[in-house]
Amino acid sequence: MKKFITINVAQAHLRWKQGSALLIDIRDQHSYLVSHAPGALHLANDKVQSFIRQTDFTKPLMVMCYHGNSSRDAAQYLLEQGFAAVYSVDGGFTAWAKQYPRDVTTK
Repeated sequence: MKKFITINVAQAHLRWKQGSALLIDIRDQHSYLVSHAPGALHLANDKVQSFIRQTDFTKPLMVMCYHGNSSRDAAQYLLEQGFAAVYSVDGGFTAWAKQYPRDVTTK
């Protein structure tokens, strides 16, 4: 069985800047609306199936939650659905916002 890969915030930020992976934010709707990485796609549980149907399975995915814990389960699930490469962002949005405050969209 394939397993997701954990990447740090610096690796995720580089891939985000290069446009080489789709950034997925799985935090709750309110937290996402208040602040998120620009271009990050908010993915709630009720939208997962439509996301899977509409997304290119060859595009790498980077999954981000609050601190990098919940994103691990989500990354593994997406990998098991057939996506070629799925990453869990270690440290999550908290680390992203701390390390790259200029790359945070706020309400």
